[in-house]
Amino acid sequence: MSVRVGLTLPSFVEDPEVPIAVARAAEDAGLDAVFVYDHLWRGDPPNRRPALECFALLGAIAAETSRIRVGTLVARATLRPAATLANSFRTAQRVSGGRLIAAIGSGDSQSRAENEAFGLPFGTMVDRVDALHDAVRATSGDDYPVWVAGHAAQVREIVPLADGWNGWGGDAQKLASDVELVRELAPDATITWGGLTLTGPDDAAALAKAEQRAPADDVLIGGPARLAEQLSAFVDNGAEWVILGPIDSSNPDNAACLGEVRVLLQG
Repeated sequence: MSVRVGLTLPSFVEDPEVPIAVARAAEDAGLDAVFVYDHLWRGDPPNRRPALECFALLGAIAAETSRIRVGTLVARATLRPAATLANSFRTAQRVSGGRLIAAIGSGDSQSRAENEAFGLPFGTMVDRVDALHDAVRATSGDDYPVWVAGHAAQVREIVPLADGWNGWGGDAQKLASDVELVRELAPDATITWGGLTLTGPDDAAALAKAEQRAPADDVLIGGPARLAEQLSAFVDNGAEWVILGPIDSSNPDNAACLGEVRVLLQG
């Protein structure tokens, strides 16, 4: 298998040294890419957590690493004008020395409160897809890959303008259905899948985390061998990248476990 493995970084923290430490660990572990989220906060009062700004964090990660690719998962087209977003990507591409992956999405219903809190229009689904279309067009022709993210039919129609597609969540059968639809529109698009994980050096350690955190049913749980087994179904159904979001994302030890997963999938 030639699948590549990425890791999402902890964005919902106050200290930027936390995601930087995880990114360094990911690079040391041989992972292919690290990705930052694009949110203004997470959760509801009184338990709302801050978020590090997407492109400021992306630039810091690029400056603190040298090999691993750096990207967004995903930059939200409704938070910035298309020209501003494109310039931010181009800057990140230069800062990283050509290691950028630009994944862009339209935002979902959970993002509405963030937009409205700052007087930014959230709009209808049509409005958000139009914003995504403009953002992808603004980045077309640049020298970094652009992925369109989202399961909606209107989003898939934009994939032919980009280099790839990302679906977050869902099982391997859901991915197979999505891939069939994407391939009808964009036969050469890179297929990427992302989802949440709980991992550790072995299954017992991963299950111990699960007992403490009570994860949702769609979280992949296990040591490297078990995770590789679960992820192989996604690879078999078309995923060329798997991008994993550890629930305990601030723990840099996850990177070493996922590095083992990568080796097993490549084997």
